Formats: sequence, C-alpha cells, structure tokens
Amino acid sequence: MKITIINGPNLNLLGTRETDIYGSQNFDSYLDSLRTSFPKIAIEYFQSNIEGEIINLIHKSKDCDGIILNAAAYTHTSVGIADAVKSIDCKVIEVHISNTYSREEFRHNSFLSPVVDGIIIGFGLDSYRLALESIIN
Repeated sequence: MKITIINGPNLNLLGTRETDIYGSQNFDSYLDSLRTSFPKIAIEYFQSNIEGEIINLIHKSKDCDGIILNAAAYTHTSVGIADAVKSIDCKVIEVHISNTYSREEFRHNSFLSPVVDGIIIGFGLDSYRLALESIIN
C-alpha cells in the first residue's frame, strides 16, 4: 500500500512556528515515527509553499492508495487544489493539526472539504496517523 502525505505552505516550519498552536515537534521526526509504526505502508512525503507544485503532485499521485492532504492556508483559498482533488480517483483525507474552528473566522471555510473523502481536524500531528488508519481500514 502506498500513501502520499502532502503538506502545504509554512508546514516546513513545524517545530519552530507558532509552537503554542502546532507543537514543538518537527514533521521529519514525526514522519520517522509514523513510518516505524506502519512498516508495511510506503509513505511518501511532499511539502511545498507553492500552490502549483501541490496541484502537480496531486495529479501524479492519482494511482496511490490514498493521499493525506494538509493544504494549510491554501485550504481556505485554493479552488485549484480542490479541482485537482476532484480530478483524481484516489481516496483523499483532509488534515489539519489545529482545530481550525477555534481559530480565525476565515479558517472556518474549506474549499477542500466538499471534495475529499474525510476530514480530521485538531488532533495535533496525530491527525496524520488517524488519517492513515482511516485509509488503511
């Protein structure tokens, strides 16, 4: 089984950016622990601050078993990413580290939610594990 995790803008700063919201663990160390916990799953990882690169990767990932997508700020602005998700026949789970509904009003709207298979919000980095388990099961 092959799962692709796609992280959007500023998530390369996890561990140092707004640690009161996102925690102090960087994503690379979390990814290592996720791969250790799921050794039979091929987990590919991609992060970009550029919308078009995220769209291109979604197109290329159309044949994987699932995509875990944290589009970060693009969640609330990108019709293009939503259209890319609609264009593939692959399970996609939208993930957010923080509870977006407890934050600024603009974060309450997601262009992705109507086109993904599920949404996991607010469980910190553990949101990725929950998404992975939902794809496996």
